[in-house]
Amino acid sequence: MNEDRSRSDRPVRTLTETDDTRDHWYDRVLTRLGLKPRESIRHDLEDVLAETVEDTDFSPQERAMLKNVLSFHRIRVEDVMVPRADIVAVAADTNLGELLSLFRTAGHSRLPVYGETLDDPKGMVHIRDFLDFIAMRADGGAVAGSGHEAPLPSLGQIDLSMALSSANILRPVLFVPRSMPAIDLLVRMQATRTHMALVIDEYGGTDGLVSIEDLVEMVVGDIEDEHDEDSTLTIVPAADGTYIADARASLDEVKEVLGLDLTEEEGAEDIDTIGGFIVTLAGRVPSRSEVIEGPSGLEFEVLDADPRRVKRLRVHRRTPASTEVEISEGQPVAPRPESAAAE
Repeated sequence: MNEDRSRSDRPVRTLTETDDTRDHWYDRVLTRLGLKPRESIRHDLEDVLAETVEDTDFSPQERAMLKNVLSFHRIRVEDVMVPRADIVAVAADTNLGELLSLFRTAGHSRLPVYGETLDDPKGMVHIRDFLDFIAMRADGGAVAGSGHEAPLPSLGQIDLSMALSSANILRPVLFVPRSMPAIDLLVRMQATRTHMALVIDEYGGTDGLVSIEDLVEMVVGDIEDEHDEDSTLTIVPAADGTYIADARASLDEVKEVLGLDLTEEEGAEDIDTIGGFIVTLAGRVPSRSEVIEGPSGLEFEVLDADPRRVKRLRVHRRTPASTEVEISEGQPVAPRPESAAAE
């Protein structure tokens, strides 16, 4: 009996595992002998990378990037694009002062430029072209190498009320469909030296945006610089016991942090984010500072929103005043008013 228990505790290689390993071994031998047609070199490489081998020349990072490269041909533009609602763009009639402020807060070196709406794209503006234009105006048209010491640039000579469309610093962008393979877009960006593409829908409207950085990240992983904010913390606790959440936080993250599964609520079967859940709950896009009552004693206070979507919100639990009773020296105390409990 003890002997049987000791044998059962040992890690035993299952028949399935043995057969799988044997099948791979036989497949490789038969393929090399020409007795079995080779599916593809890509398939062989994927099989090799899928096998767990301790003694290998590839590090885990190299193995992950190689897998990403081999699967890159299956990725479409729609898989990597920034959705229309998240595009940071600038109108063509925006003055240079407003553009300067937008570059400070946008965190991007390139911004798409549009006419009346995003469906009327005019091109893009690069921060380097913008700074070159500012520097030229500040220099007052001084010519280098004239034999005289060039005066220091004077920012007072710059007319920041000038419209962006009058500065003549726009560059073209690419227009691509959602279904285009991502690798084809990458090749096209390299050939045209254009690092931004607008995704166009079947009606010619702007559906999203793709940068060359988005495509490279599909192979090497997220690329963050010194100015990127930490995007991993989408729900963070606040000092007052509430939670500050990005509206794009998934309902799985909400479940992990708050311990509530909102996907079980009515109408939430096809919803992925907490922002979408609130819009469904309210039946519309709530405005800033609006409080939406949720299930399981939750309240959602909208901290930031625009007419199209909710951006940021505060989540806190409400406690019914009828159940909030304080015990002092063994005697029940009348429940506090609801306004006091909210404080």
